[in-house]
Amino acid sequence: MKKISILGSTGSIGTQTLDVVRLNGDIQVTAMAAGSNSKLLEQQIREFSPALACVWDDKKARELKENVKDLPVKVVSGMDGLLEVATEEKAELVVAAIVGMIGIRPAIAAMEAGKDIALANKETLVTAGHIIMPLAREKKVSILPVDSEHSAIFQCLNGEDKRQVEKILLTASGGPFRGRTREQMRDIQVEDALKHPNWAMGRKITIDSSTMVNKGLEVMEARWLFDVAMDQIQVVIQPKSVIHSMVEFKDGAVMAQFGTPDMRLPIQYALYYPQRRYLPGERLDFWTMNQIAFEKPDFENFPALSLAYEAGKTGGSLPTVFNAANEYAVGEFLNRRISYLAIADMIGRAMENHKVIENPTVEQILETERETYEMLKDGRH
Repeated sequence: MKKISILGSTGSIGTQTLDVVRLNGDIQVTAMAAGSNSKLLEQQIREFSPALACVWDDKKARELKENVKDLPVKVVSGMDGLLEVATEEKAELVVAAIVGMIGIRPAIAAMEAGKDIALANKETLVTAGHIIMPLAREKKVSILPVDSEHSAIFQCLNGEDKRQVEKILLTASGGPFRGRTREQMRDIQVEDALKHPNWAMGRKITIDSSTMVNKGLEVMEARWLFDVAMDQIQVVIQPKSVIHSMVEFKDGAVMAQFGTPDMRLPIQYALYYPQRRYLPGERLDFWTMNQIAFEKPDFENFPALSLAYEAGKTGGSLPTVFNAANEYAVGEFLNRRISYLAIADMIGRAMENHKVIENPTVEQILETERETYEMLKDGRH
């Protein structure tokens, strides 16, 4: 029986990971961590019987401890608790599904403890790829991508000579505002931006998808995961989300991974790699699929994608600024304190005002995040 721990068990990826666990019946969840949803975490503890559970908030952790005192589970909290879940002794693989830069230290701790990582936390590689990838090689641990696009690329490269890759074709749906101009997006409200045409995701990632920030983060992540230059990664708009990404090789051959938009597929592939398992659900019906359309990305009306390429090419601490500024701006937008278009504007302003650190340490990465937040906070008032 495979043993895993889950960082972010109550979020979108975490709950779908537990769906996969239910479907297969041969995975034991030894530890799980949540941000603030202690009620759902309690239900998960009762169903999956982990030895260890963490809630970020100390007060909610105390409440949870009281609520599950009838069970043999240790309840912890805060960063120390997250690190404990990430390094839980029996777990062979850690599902890193926490949103945000809070996931960097637990991912590093898990790798140092010799555990493989099923990676759904973009920020870990975007901001600390120069630390994470050498560490994975040193510790001989696998980083298995959970993002649908990165999983698609990973599947296309399975058994191939990675030195023969010419280009990575990273697909994007284009989000709910594909085809609109900035003028047409001026009055977009939170509810509009939370309606993704194809995928069911968490609130932040849904906003990121609508601004194309998510695709920018994925470009930066792919650069590290697959050891390619930023210029070798090309974003392709594929509105139906049936091609999850493609790889072009030096001989001109292009390999693509098709499938319905179901996150359980890449999650299950990461959990059982290199084995494939049956997964119930819809299948692509090629007889009803009239066409698969492709478009160029609109860099002019979705400037966050251009900013992501700039951050990725510059490297150092600039991707951290891109990510932190976006996290701050999306929070402000969701709380209705800034306009939709201000998200990309804030990212651009933060990047302009930053002095790049070439090879930042984890401490410098987290300090850059704090400085970016402070700079934007001061500029809003």
